[in-house]
Amino acid sequence: MENKPLRLGAKRDAALKRAAEIVAKAWGEFYVAREHEPLVEPSLAATLKEALPERPTDPIQTLDLAAKVLDTSLAHSRPRFMAWIGSSGLEIGALGDLLAHSYDINLAIDSRAATELERQTLRWLGAFVGFPVGGGAFTSGGTISNITALAAARERAIPGSRKRGLMNVRPAIYCSAEVHYSVRRGVELLGLGSDCIRAIPIDTNHRMQSAVLTESLERDLRDGITPIAVIATSGTTLTGAIDPINEIADICQRFGVWLHIDGAYGLPAAGVSEKRSAFSGIERADSVSVDAHKWMFVPKACSALMVRDRSTLLATFSHNESYMLHSGESGNAVDETLEYSRPLRALKLWLAFKTHGAEEFRLAIAANLAQAQALYDAAKADPRFEVLPFRPELSVAPVRYGKNTSDQFQTLLVQRLQEDGRVFVSAAEIEGRIWMRPCFTNFRTSEADALSLLEVAADVAKSLHDIDGDHS
Repeated sequence: MENKPLRLGAKRDAALKRAAEIVAKAWGEFYVAREHEPLVEPSLAATLKEALPERPTDPIQTLDLAAKVLDTSLAHSRPRFMAWIGSSGLEIGALGDLLAHSYDINLAIDSRAATELERQTLRWLGAFVGFPVGGGAFTSGGTISNITALAAARERAIPGSRKRGLMNVRPAIYCSAEVHYSVRRGVELLGLGSDCIRAIPIDTNHRMQSAVLTESLERDLRDGITPIAVIATSGTTLTGAIDPINEIADICQRFGVWLHIDGAYGLPAAGVSEKRSAFSGIERADSVSVDAHKWMFVPKACSALMVRDRSTLLATFSHNESYMLHSGESGNAVDETLEYSRPLRALKLWLAFKTHGAEEFRLAIAANLAQAQALYDAAKADPRFEVLPFRPELSVAPVRYGKNTSDQFQTLLVQRLQEDGRVFVSAAEIEGRIWMRPCFTNFRTSEADALSLLEVAADVAKSLHDIDGDHS
C-alpha cells in the first residue's frame, strides 16, 4: 500500500471546523477589552520547550494548543492595544490570508489572475492616498519597501551601481532627524554607509525644515557629493508628524533628486478629506511606501511600494536567468522587486476594499484621528496629566502623568501599565523626556477605549505612590 504522508485524511473536515470555531471565538473577544492579560501557565511553558516531535498528534489537539498559545500572546487586534503602531487583523483580511496561503501562489513569475489582482490593488491603494501608480509590489513590510525605493534611487543617481558599486562616488541621503530606523538600515545594507545620511533638523511641530534641506543639498553639491534621494515622512513613528511634501518636492525637482515618501504609518490618512491637504504634493513623489497592515487594518504582513515609473524598478532588479526565462518584453514580476518567492499579500487588501468599500476605511481612519484629539483634549484639561505643546497631527497623542514627575517614574508607570493589562501602551522619548505614547490604528477602538488610558494610568500611578513611595 502506497504511503501518503502529510495528509489530514479523515480528520481534515473536523480540523477545519475546529479552526473556524477558534477564529469565531477570537473575533468575538477582540471587540471587548480585557481586564488583564493572561500569564503563560507553567504547563504551556513546558510544552514550548519540548523537543522535535517524531510521531503525529491529533490535529484537533494541536489546534487547541495553538489557540492557547495565541490567546496567551500579545494581540494587537484588541481595542485597547495602543502601543507602537499596531495592526488590527481585519476579519476579511484574515480570510484572505487563509485563501492565499491555501492556494500558495508565487508572484515571482506571471501568475495570471493573481498578478493582475496585485496590480489592481496597487492602483486602488494609490487612488485611495492620491498617488499615480506606474508600478510596484506588495512586500513583507516597510523596511523592504523603503530599501526597494532606495535601491531604485541609487541606480538612477549612479547608473550601473547595481553591478559596479559606488565607483568612488560619495553619496548622500536626506531625511528628517526623526525618520524611521528602516531608512538607516536600508542605507547600510545597500552599501551607501549610514555616515552619508543627512539628518535634517525638525521644526517645533517635528517636521523636516525644508530651508535646511536646501542648504544641505547646495553644500554637498559644491563638495562633489552625489545626492541619492530625499525621504519625506508622512507620519513619523514618534509623534505622527508630516513633513512638508510640496516644499520638499519643489526642492527635489530643482536639484533633480529622487523623492521617496515613507508613509508606512500615516499615509492612509491622505484618503480622509479633512487631512488631505496635509499630504499635498504626494503625487509628485517618485515612490511611496504604505504599510497596509497598520492603518489599512489588514493582517501582517502587507506593505506596498509604489512608483510613478515602473522602468526605474526594472533598471534596478531585472535579470535574465536560465531558470527564469522571459516570455516577452515586459519581464517577470520578480524583475521589479527585491524579494523572489513572494506570496499573494495583496489579496487581503483587495478583499477588504471589495467587501467594505473605500468609504468605510475613511470612516475608520477618521475615527482614530478623532480619538487622538479627544485624548489630547481630555489630558490637557486634566491637571494630573501633561501634553505636548502642539495637537496630534495624526493618531499619536503622547501624554505624561504628573506635571513634575521624573522620567524614571514615567518609564516605571508604562511598565506597570503593561503588566496591569487593562490598556497596553508603550513609552517613547520625545524632546528628551519620556512619555506614554498611545497610537490609534485599530478599527475596533472606541473613544471610550482611548480615554480609558487616563483613568487606568492614574489608578496605576496611585498604586505606585502607595507601594513604592514618591517617585516624582
